[in-house]
Amino acid sequence: QLQLVESGGGLVQPGGSLRLSCTASKFTLDDYAIGWFRQAPGKEREEVSCISSGGGSLDYLDSVKGRFTISRDNTKNTVFLQMNSLQPEDTAIYYCAARFSPYCSLPGQYNYWGQGTQVTVSS
Repeated sequence: QLQLVESGGGLVQPGGSLRLSCTASKFTLDDYAIGWFRQAPGKEREEVSCISSGGGSLDYLDSVKGRFTISRDNTKNTVFLQMNSLQPEDTAIYYCAARFSPYCSLPGQYNYWGQGTQVTVSS
């Protein structure tokens, strides 16, 4: 079964940046569309971005457009989420998810999930 591991979370000041990584094991990611989700305390999980299997199609939640960039390097079996201009409302646990499909759009349904990485934006 496909396994996903997120990394790159941490504590950052408002206006700062983080780059999250999602790396797959057991299988290669080149046949999978990937979504990034987040869940803040007391809030429902929301999808913030997705990328098609080949990286040619991208989508973003309105609140992160212009600040977040999703990308992938299939040679490294990794998907990235570059997060710039971070604000306290971005604080959440961030998850990556995969499905065996070339396409993505928000919202999407995914079959495989990582365990999450904490992002905290605070002064």
